[in-house]
Amino acid sequence: MIKICFVCTGNTCRSIMAERLMKKILKDRKIDGIKVISRGISAKGENINKNAKMVLKELKVLSSNRKSVKLGKIDKNTLYIAMTNQQKNFIPSKKVLSFKDLLGNDIDDPYGQDIDYYRTTAKLLLQGINILIEKLQIWR
Repeated sequence: MIKICFVCTGNTCRSIMAERLMKKILKDRKIDGIKVISRGISAKGENINKNAKMVLKELKVLSSNRKSVKLGKIDKNTLYIAMTNQQKNFIPSKKVLSFKDLLGNDIDDPYGQDIDYYRTTAKLLLQGINILIEKLQIWR
């Protein structure tokens, strides 16, 4: 079993979107053996952002509410995927990548931006997730 944890700041936009998008892709492609979660470095138990939820719904991804979860104890068997290199440096694990490692650029925080910014964020997340899945298939 491969465990992946997407990490951002508050776990209300980017990381939860990445989690839900990856789960849908794995289900659609009938890929099993990969558990996906998300956490926030400064999560405070808030609901998923309304624009993030709306974009997920547009992409036909489960967009139900869920309280954000703070990144806690690091599991040595989990692969952590941070949205930015700065967040990557915060995670004390040998198994950590950032979207910059996957895509060549960080995924900026869409919080407070308009719906189109969230759509662009989702497109970037999908690109990075597809690269990640390809890499995971090679490592298996």
